Amino acid sequence: MPNIKSQKDRVVQAKKEALHNKVVKSNLKTVVKKANAAIDSNAADKETVVKVAVSAIDSAKSKGVIHKNTAARKISRMAKRANKAAAQ
Repeated sequence: MPNIKSQKDRVVQAKKEALHNKVVKSNLKTVVKKANAAIDSNAADKETVVKVAVSAIDSAKSKGVIHKNTAARKISRMAKRANKAAAQ
């Protein structure tokens, strides 16, 4: 445990930021799972679900929760799967 006041504050901030990042990542995983399930089942509303997932990925990227290349990769793979399912 730090003795310096500013470092004590940083410990508190780090915990708060970690909790926030955990919430964002958890929501992101949920939305991506729903989008993948919609693509697999060829649901009627899959375009909107995919759009929500892409938006969530971009939001996590802009907040710094995930890296920009990770976000681009996830979006690309999801779009590729959605287009492949739409073509069939």
